[in-house]
Amino acid sequence: MDSGGLPICFDLSEGQRHDILHAKSLVEQLDEVNTIVCDKGYDSEAFRTFVKEHGGETVIAKRNYGQDIDKTSMDWCLYKYRHLVENAFARIKHYRAISSRYDKLERNYASMLSLAFMLMWLPMYC
Repeated sequence: MDSGGLPICFDLSEGQRHDILHAKSLVEQLDEVNTIVCDKGYDSEAFRTFVKEHGGETVIAKRNYGQDIDKTSMDWCLYKYRHLVENAFARIKHYRAISSRYDKLERNYASMLSLAFMLMWLPMYC
């Protein structure tokens, strides 16, 4: 998602796979990486260094793991923009064919998802 909450690119994965496995390929697809805002599920030093190598910074909350963490080391003001991603997923789920995944083939589902993303971008140009 961009800073306006509109989708830029996507990568389909299996339901049982963790999203961080595909996060690197999504960062590679971007022309310019400024700031990546993610939730605690993406808390990985390998991912943080990968984004820094591509010229961006990460705003990812640290996982607790039972120990005290320094909560002042993160930009919480930028982290609040993570709701744009959650809102975009909520808008995508308004399309029944996508939320219930009627399409069995990956290419058909990717086509429907692309169509939904185009409909999200359409008000920007009309």
